[in-house]
Amino acid sequence: MSISKKPYKGCRDLFPELKRAQDFMFDQMKKAAHAFGFEPYDGPMLEEVDLYRAKSGQELINDQIYSFTDRGEREVAIRPEMTPTVARMVAQVHREAPKPIRWYSIPNLMRYERPQRGRLREHWQFNVDLFGPESIYNEIEILQVITHLFNSFGANASHFEILFNNRQFIDFFFSKTLGLDESKSYDLYKLIDRAKKLPKEKFDEQLAAFNLELKNSELFNEYLTLKSIEEFKTFSEKISFPKENWDLSGFLSAGDAAGLSKYLVFDPTIVRGLDYYTGLVFEVFDKHPDNRRALCGGGAYAGLMKIFNEEQLPGVGFGLGDVTLKDFLESHGLLPDFSHGNNVLFLGTEDESCELEVLNLANAIRSRDISVINSPSKLKFKKLLQQASKSGSRFLGIIQKETNKVKIKNLNTNDQNIFELSNIKEIITELNK
Repeated sequence: MSISKKPYKGCRDLFPELKRAQDFMFDQMKKAAHAFGFEPYDGPMLEEVDLYRAKSGQELINDQIYSFTDRGEREVAIRPEMTPTVARMVAQVHREAPKPIRWYSIPNLMRYERPQRGRLREHWQFNVDLFGPESIYNEIEILQVITHLFNSFGANASHFEILFNNRQFIDFFFSKTLGLDESKSYDLYKLIDRAKKLPKEKFDEQLAAFNLELKNSELFNEYLTLKSIEEFKTFSEKISFPKENWDLSGFLSAGDAAGLSKYLVFDPTIVRGLDYYTGLVFEVFDKHPDNRRALCGGGAYAGLMKIFNEEQLPGVGFGLGDVTLKDFLESHGLLPDFSHGNNVLFLGTEDESCELEVLNLANAIRSRDISVINSPSKLKFKKLLQQASKSGSRFLGIIQKETNKVKIKNLNTNDQNIFELSNIKEIITELNK
């Protein structure tokens, strides 16, 4: 039987060109997190299924996780998301750790999903979480990290928007206004979460199964048509939503002060599918007509620590996948060209028996933290130039045996200079231009 050269369905082989692009995105993620004082963490690839069963929701458990029973008869899963893991880790240290706790990670995750544009079974995800105390300013800071990251790629409010809602409001609307019990509220959450993906006829058919009274049905449809923050405020007053449950005005004022107003858009269909969200929920949406989709999402959660019998410690965070981010950057022409490498110097010689000089000079330059690719044997100038260009090197160095010198050519400007092999300082200065 012949073994396939293709990766497992929904996974990728990251050849150097693709890995360069991914590393670039990872570097920008790390810089954005560090700009706000977040610290890196990581956790195990395997977790007990009970961790996800307790908080992530039945859809993930039933349809999306890769789970198996290990040799010790433990039911485990390859991590499909990171929030339960970070909650488990924070539960171990939160009593001693200074608050708020600011952590980030870029873990490799697996979900059994139908591969499509922007969604694979394996991906890496930028996770940023901030724990306690509960505050709209923590929510604002998380949104600032997102905009800071997207801005670092050159994106602005013409490229993306942040659609937001609040589970406190939706819980009140479902239970107090519509009179739904917990089970029906849960099912209606799931339906709204799929609202933009379902044809209207299919959505109306599934909504009819809830048998809402005529008045409540009209209210629900009115809610779904809300298109602005002002309309939402009016609707909130209409159903007597307690302002103390969600300080919307305070949230918007803080958002305005933080420069977020141009990004924030209220959307009644943003509820987030995971069960642990308890407050603000949001999704970042691409405005490009060819890629109109959610790029990342997150929200506030207050009860994650309860599954570990710990005191309540509110948190807020988000997750951004590398697949959707790359699609976004490519759609808007914001991803640099990574078809070539980023080496500094390609070093070789046209002379016989000059390999040791090549090795010695290459090592001397590398000791100054400059990358060097050296040719293992003599080559003609044309071949050296060809290999230097293909490697993505910025300079080509050719050692001349009889003169004991090196000619260094800038492949971007075609300028060239000749240096004594012993004059490392001048060579380094040239390479640092």
